[in-house]
Order: sequence, then structure tokens, then C-alpha cells
Amino acid sequence: MPNDYLETLRSEMRRGAIVLAVLGQLRREHYGYSLRKALADQGLSVEEGTLYPLVRRLEQQGLLASEWRVENKRRKRFYRLSDEGRIVFEQLSQDWAAIDASLRALTGDIP
Repeated sequence: MPNDYLETLRSEMRRGAIVLAVLGQLRREHYGYSLRKALADQGLSVEEGTLYPLVRRLEQQGLLASEWRVENKRRKRFYRLSDEGRIVFEQLSQDWAAIDASLRALTGDIP
């Protein structure tokens, strides 16, 4: 199998996981860099070019709220889940758990 094809499949698989991970992390307030670091600390590295457009899109969809503040003499935009974002996060988490259980059954729980 060509490496490019495998990378495309990996990218597709990660896309939904990143959305769920970002929503999960934003149950607690973060600014861009702290969100990226929190994700990386949990083993999910996300490039800036992926993360920032995603966060802006989630905010436009009403799932996140944000505000500008000055911290350490720098303006930073802080993000957190909106009420609608919490509802969506809870539903997506349940859906993810069901998909995970199905995949484990289908793949024989491959480590």
C-alpha cells in the first residue's frame, strides 16, 4: 500500500477525533497556545494550521464562546464551550464510545 494512501486514511481518522478532543479540552477555558499544549500533553499533537481554523469554525457554529483579554501584557483570545457546545460534546462523546465499542468488537480488540 502506498504511504500517501495510508497518510490520507490516518488524516481522515484523526479529523473527527480532533474535534472531540478540542471540545473536551474546552470544557475548561484555554487560549490557543494553552489548548495546543494541553492536547499535545495528552498525546494528540495538532498543528496550528489545523487547530486555529477549527476553533474559529466551532465558534462560528455556536459551540464555543470567546473573549479577548490581556495576560502578561499580551492580548489573548480565550475560548470555552458554550451551553450548546456542552450538549454537543456530551452527545459526541456518547457516539464516540459506541463507535469505539463497535470497532473493538469488529477488530477483535487489536492493541
